[in-house]
Amino acid sequence: MTRKITSGVAKIHLGLSTTLELGNISARRDWGYAPEYVAAMVAMLEQDQPDDYVLATGVLHSVEEVLKIAFAAIGKNYQDHCEISDQYVRPEAQVPLVGDAAKAKKILGFAPKKPFAAMIEEMVESDINLLKKQS
Repeated sequence: MTRKITSGVAKIHLGLSTTLELGNISARRDWGYAPEYVAAMVAMLEQDQPDDYVLATGVLHSVEEVLKIAFAAIGKNYQDHCEISDQYVRPEAQVPLVGDAAKAKKILGFAPKKPFAAMIEEMVESDINLLKKQS
């Protein structure tokens, strides 16, 4: 979902699109920064004994929060460019999709550091640069 949003925002910024179609923007998820997760995966592989770990931030953010941050990064209001479509509405999960990374923190030293807004802004910037290279 985040990539769909940041890519769509980049297209709008570059004049390649005018709207972004989404489903339920009140849906909430636990989104984390991929490079931090990869570092934790490497730490898992370096353990003497294999084990199961949960990698998560422990914090829920809504799709609407992602939209606000992503569009603010290009100086626009998401409400001017988003359309809600029943085609993309998924049934809500009965259990919040948020993880508890306490074990990963204790054993691997995993602790999310990248602020959520900075992660979304970085993704928008990366997608803008990617689209510019493709043009």
